[in-house]
Amino acid sequence: MTPTSETLSTQAAQLAPEERIQLVERILNSLDQPDAALDALWANEASDRLAAYRRGEIKAVGLPDVIAKYQQSARYWKNRLG
Repeated sequence: MTPTSETLSTQAAQLAPEERIQLVERILNSLDQPDAALDALWANEASDRLAAYRRGEIKAVGLPDVIAKYQQSARYWKNRLG
C-alpha cells in the first residue's frame, strides 16, 4: 500500500465498529460500477447452473440452510472483530 493508504488504514482501524462499517460500505459502493462484460459472465454462470440443476448434477439448497450459513459467518466475524 502507499503511505497514504497506510495512514488511512491506521486511522480507520481507530474508528468505532459502526463507523468502520459505514466507511467500508462507502468504499465498496465507489467500486460498484456497471460492467456489461461482468454482467454477461454472471448471466452465463446462472444459465449454466440452472442447466446443471435440471440435469440433476447439482442440488438446490433450501433458503433456511443458506440463511443459517450466512448468520453463522456473520457471528464469526462479529466475534472476531469485536
